[in-house]
Amino acid sequence: MNLLHSNDRPGQYPDSWYAATIEPLKEFAPLRGETRADVCIIGGGFTGLSAALHLAEAGYEVALVEAHRVGFGASGRNGGQLGSGQRVGQDSLEKLVGQDDARLLWEQAEATKDLVKSLIAKHKIDCHLKPGVAHTCFSAREMAEEHAYARHLQDRYGYDQIETLDAEAMRAIVPSPSYHGGTLDMGAAHLHPLAYALGLAKAAVLAGVRIYERSEVHHIQRGAKPVVQTDRGRIAADHVILACNGYLGGLDRKVAARVMPINNFIIATEPLGDAAAQVLTRDIAVADSKFVVNYYRLSHDGRLLFGGGESYGYKFPRDITATVRKPMLEIYPHLRDVRIDYSWGGTLAITMRRMPYLARVAPNILSASGYSGHGVGNATHAGKLMAQAIAGQSEGFDIMARVPAQVFPGGAMMRSPLLALAMTWYAMRDRLGM
Repeated sequence: MNLLHSNDRPGQYPDSWYAATIEPLKEFAPLRGETRADVCIIGGGFTGLSAALHLAEAGYEVALVEAHRVGFGASGRNGGQLGSGQRVGQDSLEKLVGQDDARLLWEQAEATKDLVKSLIAKHKIDCHLKPGVAHTCFSAREMAEEHAYARHLQDRYGYDQIETLDAEAMRAIVPSPSYHGGTLDMGAAHLHPLAYALGLAKAAVLAGVRIYERSEVHHIQRGAKPVVQTDRGRIAADHVILACNGYLGGLDRKVAARVMPINNFIIATEPLGDAAAQVLTRDIAVADSKFVVNYYRLSHDGRLLFGGGESYGYKFPRDITATVRKPMLEIYPHLRDVRIDYSWGGTLAITMRRMPYLARVAPNILSASGYSGHGVGNATHAGKLMAQAIAGQSEGFDIMARVPAQVFPGGAMMRSPLLALAMTWYAMRDRLGM
């Protein structure tokens, strides 16, 4: 199944609150005929746009091809959270890769936040960047583990931006009866992801990048001078970057075996007015401790943007609102009669270990994907790392690329059913409080 065409209208953003609150860019023309570039980038999300911008600023001639519109995929639909660290906790990374590489991965992850914030400031991107992400827990046991992890980051990595909160302190910020304490990370942040993506696109064009929209790539002819082919055109390049994430399709089997697309869903309520203080008393984002995580924040116009819900097929559910309303009401039962104005889905990508998969799939073809819900920062940073690697400075790329990456079991036919089975198990554990 080609997810580029499974759930969306060709060349159009979804009917999301994000798309309703930005001024879209004028459409870029499709690729027609033959052209060349130093680097051809496939994919117009955070990864591809960041790579394009950094390469162009370094003097490379860059062409970027996007099957729909820039920011069309997960980059323009996600929860907008810019988290600290990697998607996997540092204590787990220490066991996986050892203390030295775990520290390097922490430093890489922290650099992602600095990069995003600096790009927003440098290019004057109006994307409502705000500090603060709370991690909420459902039990005293979970709270104790969360507090212990905060102490671990303080003691071993010197990270002092996290405040530990007991049940009462958390309810003062997140007034839900469901939560039992957690942490508040003021070094993390949240933003309007589509506005950020379009800001990167504007900056890339000003730096000299050629963007081609409505230009789906169906084949890459590999070799000393790879050729990227669409239905109507070809780009010959010295280097190619795969920045497709959940929309890779069949462009590379090695990446596809290690990076699996999954869907996630968000709703936006009507403006809550004074009732917003019954949801959040501070302008922060929240991610809770469920395996099927709930994540949410208030928009700049006072709506609750709430992400969550379970769906394991590649087709979006018929009623996204009902899918997401259910977990929202578990957290905020008093919102039962609140109107839902927007609901949308998106395709992201995960890896077995929930770490990004960066790889040199051919001597002159680089790939980065599989951000596992941590893509606002990691995708932006991965784009920069690939740009640096092409320029001959591959240290950062190599740190990320040597993280062990497992192949999903079951092959192309069975891996999705196996994931659905596993996710059903974890969702049941969430409901039972295990």
